[in-house]
Amino acid sequence: MIELTANTYIWIKAFHIIAVIAWMAGLLYLPRLFVYHCDAKAGSQQSETFKVMERRLLRGIINPAAFFVLLLGGLLLVSMNETAWLTGWLITKLILLIVLFTLHGMMGRWYRDFSNDRNKRSSTFFRYMNEVPAILMVFIVILAVVRPF
Repeated sequence: MIELTANTYIWIKAFHIIAVIAWMAGLLYLPRLFVYHCDAKAGSQQSETFKVMERRLLRGIINPAAFFVLLLGGLLLVSMNETAWLTGWLITKLILLIVLFTLHGMMGRWYRDFSNDRNKRSSTFFRYMNEVPAILMVFIVILAVVRPF
């Protein structure tokens, strides 16, 4: 456990929340781009435009934001007392975060498939996958704020 001053803790928490917002915005938008990319013919100007948009979103926003979510969230986590580590809400939240980071990794793989014109998934698949980050976000926020157990 590290001890942070109240002022330092608040600033770290604020920047953590900003990083989470940026990360979630990207995770909610990238699958929507994949939906539209499915309808573009491989090699077309439209497909190439989607590739640029997806690359910039993933590398310019999603990946850096995820890095800061981990860094700042980790600082907040190690500043908690040891008894907090055993609470149900925190354990559940961390499990859901692992699922969310796994989804982030899957989106990176889907991006590579599109960038190499090897996508085999349908737009319907990506429509469903577009909802997963939002559902996870709802539960994670409730766990972090309400701490129901």
